Amino acid sequence: MAGTQPIDPLSRAATPPIADGGHAAPGRVVQRAGYQVGAPVAFGANHAAEWSRWMPGLRMLLRYEAAWLGHDVVAGLVLATMLVPVGIAYAVASGLPGICGLYATIIPLLVYAVFGPSRILVLGPDSALAAVILGVVLPLSGGDPQRAIALGGMMALVSGTVLTLAGLARLGFVTELLSKPIRYGYMNGIALTVLISQLPKLFGFSVESTGPLRDLWAIGGAVLAGRANWVALAIGVGTLATILLLRGRRWIPGILVAVVGATVLVGLFDLAGRNGVSVLGSLPQGLPRFAIPWIGVGDVVPVLVGGCAVAMVSFADTSVLSRAYAARTHTTVDPNQEMTGLGAANLAAGFFQGFPISSSSSRTPVAEAAGSRTQVTGVVGALAIALLLLVAPDLLRHLPTSALAAVVIASAIGLFEVSDLRRIYQIQRWEFWLSITCFAGVAVFGAIPGIGLAIIIAIIEFLWDGWRPYSAVLGHPAGVEGYHDVTRYPEASRIPGLVLFRWDAPLFFANAELFRERVLAAVRESPTPVRAVVVAAAPVTSVDVTAADALTELDEALLEQGIELRFAELKDPVKDKLRRFGLFDRFGEARFSPTIDAAISRYQGTP
Repeated sequence: MAGTQPIDPLSRAATPPIADGGHAAPGRVVQRAGYQVGAPVAFGANHAAEWSRWMPGLRMLLRYEAAWLGHDVVAGLVLATMLVPVGIAYAVASGLPGICGLYATIIPLLVYAVFGPSRILVLGPDSALAAVILGVVLPLSGGDPQRAIALGGMMALVSGTVLTLAGLARLGFVTELLSKPIRYGYMNGIALTVLISQLPKLFGFSVESTGPLRDLWAIGGAVLAGRANWVALAIGVGTLATILLLRGRRWIPGILVAVVGATVLVGLFDLAGRNGVSVLGSLPQGLPRFAIPWIGVGDVVPVLVGGCAVAMVSFADTSVLSRAYAARTHTTVDPNQEMTGLGAANLAAGFFQGFPISSSSSRTPVAEAAGSRTQVTGVVGALAIALLLLVAPDLLRHLPTSALAAVVIASAIGLFEVSDLRRIYQIQRWEFWLSITCFAGVAVFGAIPGIGLAIIIAIIEFLWDGWRPYSAVLGHPAGVEGYHDVTRYPEASRIPGLVLFRWDAPLFFANAELFRERVLAAVRESPTPVRAVVVAAAPVTSVDVTAADALTELDEALLEQGIELRFAELKDPVKDKLRRFGLFDRFGEARFSPTIDAAISRYQGTP
């Protein structure tokens, strides 16, 4: 029923909708005789509601309908056909053995099905993280696969710990600091970095990575030196072309068609033996096992930095994707629970020979198009991959690495954002160049330093409006209600002897001196001798100690000129701070007015 709140089956009380699709069914609630179907009777309402809040997947299972199972099973099997080649490709792109990509798919899908709030989201290895992981794993592992596995696993543990603690602390809002232009900038930079990192595999050789642009120079030199394997390149380009041609056709799994075609071609004509085409080889038989990823003391700092960078990128991407699907299903998103679910999935990946994972903007639509109803789709996909490892580990032994590189390149191409940047260029030029700066930072310095630069720029951007805010001297324009900026309304009348000054930001240490300078400048530029300054303080939401001292200095400077400093529309919480700082007693009650009109009446001596 439209507008009906779903009923929590554990507490039988109305609760907000589960983030991103946690309704009893899409658009309806299933009830019988006033009780939710499957409602248990043995648990206390408070206790049950508490643990179900942190495990929304279990809450979903308690109201699971049999009619959904067929859809979820089919969608899970379809999803598995994409998860296998993509997982292997992203593992190789991250500097780890291909099998780790399957381990980092199986376990996180199972864990997110329990702790994740989204009904539809698919988690696993992701191209957006590949450059960050590779930037840590490649230089530290020295080509040792076991050390690479340990480094990737520890990065997942760091990322999972950061995400889980941030979710429990309800810090899900932090990604809002990354504006859209900044997100576009670092994602475009990461896309370019990923693309460049896969070019050597596409050409059938390897180079030592020293940074995206330097790597591009080394790749060009290797090609000119005759190191390219043209057969491998032809397979890779053919795979890439097939994926791109079939992209957007929902019922044709382009990646699966391309990868199967390349594998059959290499096996049928023995291109690995005859032409030296590099192949994946047999996968280890069996399931991932629990293992603590021990690393050396010298690896701790880069792994910590890389893990935190991964956490930031993965949650930024997941929150955007989760919000998008929540909007389509007309539900709400709990970013803190999303962060906790993503953190739990990363922790599980780290302990089971995986590496950092995120949500996927390419695999999630596949699940949705195949008819997915709930997280059971991911469970079915994970079980299908596990069955592959147990029964047919040699199935992909002829899979060429150039085809895997093509899969990653196709995904990297999808990460580029150009059209919306054009719009930003047209409407806000400085934000466009901010995005380009973030892009250049990632492209020149690499993923991790570039993301650090993006975060620093985001903080500066966040602080700038408060650091150097807008301010205005106000007057009353004829025929317009209220008081407005005299630079916008030059004909506005001003009250002789009174300066109406508006400050559009909180008062704090970074802008306190600027506030003082602008008030004194407004006094100097007044067309008539000034007897009082009224600060229209509605936008002032806070005052700190530095700003309070600046107000004292300003008051003293004005009193020396025979001018009284007054305030209008100051909020009560800010007044409370002024009382604590002793300023309220210094100024006295008479200097504070509830409205600008009241302040003007008081100045003019009218009741």
